[in-house]
Amino acid sequence: MFQLARAVTRVNRFIGKWASLAVLVIFALLLADVVMRYLVGSPAIWTAELATLIFGVYAVIGGGYLLIERGHVNVDIIYGAQSLRRRAMLDILTWPLFALFVGVLLWQGYDIAAEAVEDWERSQSMWRAPLWPTKIMIPVAAALLLLQGFIRLWSDIRVVRGLPVPDDVFGKPGAPDPDHEDAKEMQR
Repeated sequence: MFQLARAVTRVNRFIGKWASLAVLVIFALLLADVVMRYLVGSPAIWTAELATLIFGVYAVIGGGYLLIERGHVNVDIIYGAQSLRRRAMLDILTWPLFALFVGVLLWQGYDIAAEAVEDWERSQSMWRAPLWPTKIMIPVAAALLLLQGFIRLWSDIRVVRGLPVPDDVFGKPGAPDPDHEDAKEMQR
């Protein structure tokens, strides 16, 4: 089970790091659009739309990586003041909401992607960019996020039980509040 969790975490880390480079591609495309528009006097019809499609993939595919790095937003007024164990318990209690959201994303994303592939869907612009590759990424990203979510749940259960939580398997550990007992214990 540890090997499967480690493999999913590695895949999400790999995808997240490569997907972060998409920002550079988006920047280059938008810069090319500005150059074409103001220096050449003729904007390219495809740069802004391609940047939008790349951003769509970038936005959904990074979810698993964010979960590994604990990069999602928390309400720190309540969450941040708790011990690692209590944070893990809160994560376990709210996990069904996560699973519901990602489950609906996976289900609806699959329907959207299947329809797009069946129709070989294209945009309505002059360029007629293919939309189906971008839409395929929705259920793929949701599946990776859901798998990482199960790993995070397992990690939280291990924290509550006082078991070790290796980074290479479960991702970044939750950082304790510097004034909390957990932080003082970790500094020893």
